Amino acid sequence: MNDLCADIGYISINHFGEQLCGDHIDVVNDDENSTIIVLADGLGSGVKASILSTLTSKIISTLMAAGLSIEECVSTVAATLPVCSVRGVAYSTFTIIHIVDNEYAEIIQYDNPQVFILRNGKNFEYPREELNIDGKKLFKSRIRLKEGDLFVAMSDGCPHAGIGLSYNFGWQLKDIIEFMETVECAGYNAKTLATILINEVDKLYGGEPGDDATACVVRIRKRNPMNILFGPPSDRNDCNKMMALFFAKGGKHIICGGTTSSIAAKYLGKELRPTLDFEAPGIPPIAEIDGVDLVTEGVITVNRVREYAMDFISENKEYENWAFGRDGASLISKLLFEEATDINFYVGKAVNPAHQNPDLPINFNIKMNLVKEISECLKKMGKRIKVSYF
Repeated sequence: MNDLCADIGYISINHFGEQLCGDHIDVVNDDENSTIIVLADGLGSGVKASILSTLTSKIISTLMAAGLSIEECVSTVAATLPVCSVRGVAYSTFTIIHIVDNEYAEIIQYDNPQVFILRNGKNFEYPREELNIDGKKLFKSRIRLKEGDLFVAMSDGCPHAGIGLSYNFGWQLKDIIEFMETVECAGYNAKTLATILINEVDKLYGGEPGDDATACVVRIRKRNPMNILFGPPSDRNDCNKMMALFFAKGGKHIICGGTTSSIAAKYLGKELRPTLDFEAPGIPPIAEIDGVDLVTEGVITVNRVREYAMDFISENKEYENWAFGRDGASLISKLLFEEATDINFYVGKAVNPAHQNPDLPINFNIKMNLVKEISECLKKMGKRIKVSYF
């Protein structure tokens, strides 16, 4: 076992005029260190394609997680899904990336654009073994993982971008690889890289995609713990215990809340230094304590983090707001979304008297729900989450 992990991010755009996407991605963790990613591209577009791709990805990911071979998975899909009466083709095309023990990756590809790998920032040529299963030609590969490896899987809507507009024959794979080589070196996380790629695809289509397009990026990185303290304990006698546990953990430390930061400063024997810089409308200024990586206000700031987290796992439209922001919510978001892989929440259950004003939209339940909702979003980003209450 090693200390590597897979950062996975994906995003899609629909065929112009369609409400549903004909591509579908399923991510299944068959244990703590092994992950199955299936990208399926349904035949055609719209409702029919959406149903085909969803069923294909669900069947394959579920069966592989149960330990069935790729031959059994493909045979099951072929036997289960209907055959198109016009084209005589069953089910959808698909790409499978199976991360095993965070040590190696198995890649199975059927009629989707070839998965490419960037290693040390450059295209990495890897071996492919041809398989024939029920008359279908598939390619299988096995690659030992290295820190920094970047896997990019796509549906055919990506290389088809720009046909008849920017390019005569679409955005060729070699051009896509060159594009990703230029942006990969910036150190973006997987979701942001997938978003950058799909935004470029959408631009090449002139904002009116002629096909569903999906990009899935997997970045191999080392685990990076992060700790966040939010609110004082319900019993003031537990302050030292809470602080001792919080500061004993390795990794960066974030403190949210005025009372909480005062308790932490006292515990550390350090000065709490507030700032008066309002870096973003509606978000209170941050503060500083020697030995603490980030100190922010509480509920208002954390609520903005929740909003950013919910957007991140969907369309990621708010990326530029928090990625380049200097306010507390933006700084927390960067640490949690981009840097952290394992996040420990230390949540105090004390009731803040200032929040009991009926004219304020803040109460104890909102505070607890914020932690719950952010934790759920972070889990969907592939983070390991542990929440401790005091």
